[in-house]
Amino acid sequence: MKKSILLLLIFCAGLTTSCFEDTDDNPRSASTLEIQDFIYRGLNFFYLYKADKPELADDAFANEQELNDFLNNYDSPESLFNFLTVPQDQFSILVDDYIELENALSGVSKSNGLEFGLVRYPNNPTNVFGYVRYVLPNTDAETEGLQRGDIFNSVDGQQLTEENFNALLSQDSYTIGLATFNGTTVNSTGETASLTKEQYTENPVYIAKTLDVQGQKIGYIMYNAFTRDFDSDLNAAFASLQEDGVTDLVLDLRYNGGGAVETAVDLASMITGQFNGELFYTEQWNPDRQEEYAENGLFDASISDGSAINSLQLTNVYILTTERTASASELVINGLNPYINVVQIGQNTTGKFQASFLLYDAPAPGFSRSQVNPDHTYAMLPLVFKTANASGNTDYVNGLVPDIAIDEDYANLGMLGDVSEPFLATALNEIIPGFRHAPRPNNTDLEEISESKANSPLYQIMLAEN
Repeated sequence: MKKSILLLLIFCAGLTTSCFEDTDDNPRSASTLEIQDFIYRGLNFFYLYKADKPELADDAFANEQELNDFLNNYDSPESLFNFLTVPQDQFSILVDDYIELENALSGVSKSNGLEFGLVRYPNNPTNVFGYVRYVLPNTDAETEGLQRGDIFNSVDGQQLTEENFNALLSQDSYTIGLATFNGTTVNSTGETASLTKEQYTENPVYIAKTLDVQGQKIGYIMYNAFTRDFDSDLNAAFASLQEDGVTDLVLDLRYNGGGAVETAVDLASMITGQFNGELFYTEQWNPDRQEEYAENGLFDASISDGSAINSLQLTNVYILTTERTASASELVINGLNPYINVVQIGQNTTGKFQASFLLYDAPAPGFSRSQVNPDHTYAMLPLVFKTANASGNTDYVNGLVPDIAIDEDYANLGMLGDVSEPFLATALNEIIPGFRHAPRPNNTDLEEISESKANSPLYQIMLAEN
């Protein structure tokens, strides 16, 4: 049986109550205490680090009144949630709108099509410039002619800084000011592009192609999120590679922050296929839940809709990573390592080996959507278990270390899927030694501080669903 964990974060700054319409269209309001009681119950039952927080112990309070007195010490659900989660936990989330979260799980969000990273200036680290990673099809960014490698340094005429970038770029509509970057200096060009966000469904299979390199068939897939609704698209991409007779695969996960555990298992099974039924990962829950809830993740032969997996039966895979490669992406790398030769190229990954479970305000142990409290729309995605591969490897808090280190050159990003693109060229040179030596970047000391998906409610989340 496969477990997948749905993750949820509830964040409602400044509000102490939340309103929701009941079936009779009569507005009802949940008290702060009621919402905080849900947060406490959920963390007390499922939180991975329960043992590290004395207040979450089952005998922490003698009676309900003592518990309520404790909860009333906190003026908002957010302040209580922050207190009850431990310092080493950077990934548990609380959200005040689970409808938005549910849309995000299906790949639906507001987007103008501009997928970017944000980098500090070399000579003035308080200033920030953006670089375009890729542009989504049928969006404003595509209409404006933006493309990978474009640089921008202002929004609505204001220089981007470490203090204002989030507010400026989170607007539904804005105008970016384009610039150039030569590795040391950012210069404005005077050109602009106006962008508006709309509801958009992103297919995470951004590129899937077969490269013919010196007569050798090499697959290249750029995969940007583990979104369950697009499992069939991912499987179809592998069917095409299978039909083309690829002998090696370059899997580009450099901008993939994660997603569904189940899809990670499927992807690993598409790459291989010869390990069906063998151990892919184990789960480690808090001591109270381990015996009842922990299940092994196994290589499998079908995707979520029951279709047979198209497997390549490979013994080598080349995976491209950056510091933004997280959670389910790391699960694929770590899970494959005991079985085949995984050559990781790029940067250390994020270091996210824990999974989350979506908890609604409903009775334990289900905390299910079908029994949700209609008086508010708070929900949680707390960390509930950590994963380890078949060799027991886990707790890679500093990320998974690449076999071949390379940074992206913001002054020369190259075209995704082209054999001359630096990351891909590095991988191809490993597959066919001497094929092409990629130029080394000249910006290894630059700090990338954020990215376009950082405000997503599912940012760097690894989920498993029942």
